[in-house]
Amino acid sequence: MAENEIIGAVAGQTNEFQNVFQLIASSEAIQIAFAVLIIGIIGIVSVYRFFTNWVKNQKLNYTRPHLSRFVRVGVLPVFAIILITSMNVYIQSFDLFNEEMLVNSGNLISTDTNIVEKNNASLTPAETFSKILNTINILVIGYAIAQLITIIITKIQKSKLEKEDFESWKDMRGFLDDDGDLFHKFFKWVPPKKTPEDISDEIFEEKLKTEEGKKFLEEFRTSMGLPIGSYEELVKNPYEEWKKLERRKYEDYLEKCLSGNNQSGKKLRLGQEEEEIYPIDTWREEKRLEGYDPIVPGGRPPGYAIRKRKNLPKSINQILPLGIFVGVIIGVISWWGIDLIVLATATGGLAIGIGLALQETMQNYFAYILIRKDKIFSEGERIQLDTGYNGIVHKITPRVTYIRNALNESFAVIPTRQLVNAQIINYTKEIKMVPAIVDVGVSYLNDPKQVAAILVKVGKRVMKESIDSKGKHLVVQLRCPYLDKNKPSCGCDKDIHVDINQPGVRFNKFNDSALDFSLWLYVRNYGSQFKTKTEMRMIMYEEFKKYDIRIPWPIRTVYQGDEKREQEEINRLNEQREEVIDKYGIGDITSGESSEE
Repeated sequence: MAENEIIGAVAGQTNEFQNVFQLIASSEAIQIAFAVLIIGIIGIVSVYRFFTNWVKNQKLNYTRPHLSRFVRVGVLPVFAIILITSMNVYIQSFDLFNEEMLVNSGNLISTDTNIVEKNNASLTPAETFSKILNTINILVIGYAIAQLITIIITKIQKSKLEKEDFESWKDMRGFLDDDGDLFHKFFKWVPPKKTPEDISDEIFEEKLKTEEGKKFLEEFRTSMGLPIGSYEELVKNPYEEWKKLERRKYEDYLEKCLSGNNQSGKKLRLGQEEEEIYPIDTWREEKRLEGYDPIVPGGRPPGYAIRKRKNLPKSINQILPLGIFVGVIIGVISWWGIDLIVLATATGGLAIGIGLALQETMQNYFAYILIRKDKIFSEGERIQLDTGYNGIVHKITPRVTYIRNALNESFAVIPTRQLVNAQIINYTKEIKMVPAIVDVGVSYLNDPKQVAAILVKVGKRVMKESIDSKGKHLVVQLRCPYLDKNKPSCGCDKDIHVDINQPGVRFNKFNDSALDFSLWLYVRNYGSQFKTKTEMRMIMYEEFKKYDIRIPWPIRTVYQGDEKREQEEINRLNEQREEVIDKYGIGDITSGESSEE
């Protein structure tokens, strides 16, 4: 009796799947119906793939990528409904499920008395076939919904990035590829009612009288790096108008790519596997990464953007559809009568065995989640490990993390779990400033105050003259030197979250043969310090030579009456060096504050 109950329970779990096979075997007409169903699925998949490839080759896929993808995915349920409707018409036309078939199908059920009683309550062949059709429909619709949800989330994220681009456009007062002075067609600068700090009343009133003076005030920054005045909107909705104009820029880019009027000199094609033309989202992202410089049509080799993003980890948006679809599958399994508890129990032992075998893998995975969640570091940031290895995070995966040496000489491949407990220095986390320090020793015959003043002069020159290939200053400063020339800031005065006072000069110690000084400047990131240090030394050599500040040889000198003559030689330029002290001061070398504390 107990054995019969167990058999009956198992039969109850597999009953509906048994009915499917019994249904197929019961009639040649049903077998033909299943063959037609399979052929219909293959046909619809083929048509859908053709339709998808056709849409990908249209301009819509480039100018409106989210709408294009929405259309491609949204048509899936339509095809599923067409398939189900066609099958129902076929069934009704050929009267596949007549009474005789119902009787024959019922006789195919197991002869065991207890099992027969359970199976008598099972679905009829018509109901079973209908359930199969509905299962296909549910799976297709579930897949489509999972994809559509992802499309909507991605669109929302892209809209937020577009809003950030607009704010950057406002901060920069226009992009280089704007048609004329577009910013001032949208906004009008309104001067402050009161005289701002760092400007006298006379100069402020004088500047307000001319357009050139107003332009100077618009670019002006206070000693705290803050702009003055405000902006009045000249159009009803600047953000929407700006979006339209950005889309026109992209359409112009697309037209030049397609017409051959581009840097490559040939007509580029849509829908290529090696992407020759950027979709608008990629176009925006490339502009964002390049500091909003114009994108040159045909300026990159085919597939450049895809290869650039090839090794990036998958985002949650790419994983979300799989999770939703798995949930749909579990729901369908439950609908077919499979007890999920029994299924979970059956797979539990296997899961434990796999868990023990993959223990380190799971540790890596959870370490990956912690790194992502706590934002310890991310791709593109420069870090230094407790082993001393210094490099840029190239890729973080649930198994290993790749760290690339800044000089591209090597890759460090480290299990991700080890990085959770490691001591890590992050050079680009929130505060990106890095000190550029140059040590120098000068002769005992030079006045330390004069040396300090000349080093201050060197530092101020470097702050203005040290720039990268795009004309941006390498040294961070409270007020960009370009503003004094009535030009837009390069950004060196942005995102400063700590108080800085530079250049910093330190009189370090009395060395064996020299007075040791150091010159400090804060640069905008780790890599900028190397070029800045070079220029600091070049300008330092030039200024020391100009003012006869001597760097002694690393030897011991025995003076035989020459010290007096050498002192007289140095004193000849004493007045010029005193003028440097008067003009530049000696920094905070004698103050109680320390910039490195």
